[in-house]
Amino acid sequence: MEKRSAASPVTRNAHLHRRIFAAVLLVAFGLGTTPTHAETQIFDPQTRKWVKYDRQTATRYFARNKQPPEAFRRQVVKFRTAEEPGTIIIDGNQHFLYLVQPNHQAIRYGIGVGREGFGWAGIVRVGRTAEWPTWTPPAEMVERDPNARQWAAGMPGGPDNPLGARALYLYEGDQDTIYRIHGTPEPWTIGLDVSSGCIRMNNDDVIDLHSRIAVGAKVIVLMQGAALYKGV
Repeated sequence: MEKRSAASPVTRNAHLHRRIFAAVLLVAFGLGTTPTHAETQIFDPQTRKWVKYDRQTATRYFARNKQPPEAFRRQVVKFRTAEEPGTIIIDGNQHFLYLVQPNHQAIRYGIGVGREGFGWAGIVRVGRTAEWPTWTPPAEMVERDPNARQWAAGMPGGPDNPLGARALYLYEGDQDTIYRIHGTPEPWTIGLDVSSGCIRMNNDDVIDLHSRIAVGAKVIVLMQGAALYKGV
């Protein structure tokens, strides 16, 4: 999904207490307290140094290795939380999505998140899912982007579709938030701040997540300093 709804995130001043609550959540889940859009770094085994991970670095890395850095590859990790297995917890600052598992473990996936000004945080749920979903660009994108204009009536699912192989549609109650967790035809963007608010994953990873998740699953999105969605 490539839209940030102006009406969806709550205003900064009116909900400062909710922003503080999100920061508390970050500490409670042990996900750190780095600022929104803090510089992402990866360890380069060739130079044995930590390097800035931006679009240019990501593109070069993927061209050389045909996969994202090891940190952003799917793996089982230790993860202590009071949330039930099957809950999705997204650490937007570190570019990780955790699917809570029994016995203090989680499956961790690398993700791409909202670029500066498009990050958000909140508590929502998976309202529905789709395989090879149709992508319909929002009216604002159709107006500003000639490439999107040709798909104003909807782009059929397929390998070039911006939503990738699977989509999890995020709802607050019975209302679609317009945000999604979805695949991408641009796997080199995993680990970056690139979207208009949606959470993007490698197609193999979103297929794996889709096979494990149930409609109605709780989704906690954490991103310190981001706009707070009203589900918080």
